[in-house]
Amino acid sequence: MADSKGLDLVEVSDTSVPPVCRIMDYGKFKYQLTRRERSSKKEHKASSIPDTKEVRFKTRIGEHDRQSKARQVSRMLKQGAKVKVSVMFRGREITHPEIGMNLLRSVAEDLAEDAMLEKPPGFEGRFLSMVLAPQKTGSSGSKNTKGVKEVAKDKNT
Repeated sequence: MADSKGLDLVEVSDTSVPPVCRIMDYGKFKYQLTRRERSSKKEHKASSIPDTKEVRFKTRIGEHDRQSKARQVSRMLKQGAKVKVSVMFRGREITHPEIGMNLLRSVAEDLAEDAMLEKPPGFEGRFLSMVLAPQKTGSSGSKNTKGVKEVAKDKNT
């Protein structure tokens, strides 16, 4: 039948009993298979780019450096990425978590109009971190936006 139609007899599954075969154009099948593999590789590369980026601070960071990193976080948020803002504690610094909390509050204060608080500040080992998401356009006053403003307000109290 395959010869009369000018096609190939292709064994699809050799492990089944009886073996499963299809009548098809083998060259076209191989071409479609390679195209699928290429497109899946492209999708894999696109998905391997992290949509969550991280910016790390240390507790003894200078004011200008903090502002510079806050601008960097703002840029990442404007590009549409979520940003994990972390404060790294080294050695005995961990005994003063209020320093890290004040640092996160000041960053949140700088980014109040650009970011929504996705995850409130919390410890993950020796890191105090929070996750910020890009501000949705037209959703001012949402629950998450208030969260960033509240973190920033707590600095004043």
